[in-house]
Amino acid sequence: MMHHQAIPRVVTKLLFPFVLLFALYVQYHGELGPGGGFQAGVIAAAAVILYGLIFGLTAARAVAPQRLIEMLIPLGVFIYGAVGIAGLLLGGNYLDYFVLDHDTVHGQERGIFWVEVGVLITVSSTMIAIYYAFAGRGR
Repeated sequence: MMHHQAIPRVVTKLLFPFVLLFALYVQYHGELGPGGGFQAGVIAAAAVILYGLIFGLTAARAVAPQRLIEMLIPLGVFIYGAVGIAGLLLGGNYLDYFVLDHDTVHGQERGIFWVEVGVLITVSSTMIAIYYAFAGRGR
């Protein structure tokens, strides 16, 4: 029934890259205002979920393959944890960003950036995996 709906299909194809671009904007400007990894991850996942709702689960899995999504969930957690371990190895506390660079301000910026990247990857992948699990029920 949905493949006869031309307007939602065209609008989704037009909006998809802009929604992903907005997710990156929210990610990279998170420390300066509202946003960050969690919000950006939800927005990125919403783009894939919208695509799946309009074009079907098979099309969504072509855009974001399930195997890739399943690998990205622990990768984001690993990135987050690796930032903490790096702080320990450099003589600081777990998630102590100040020791990540000779300039403590740059160290803090670098640490927050990578933690937020890990959160973005995990949140978006988890949301997409949940969508795939529910949308694929009974198939």
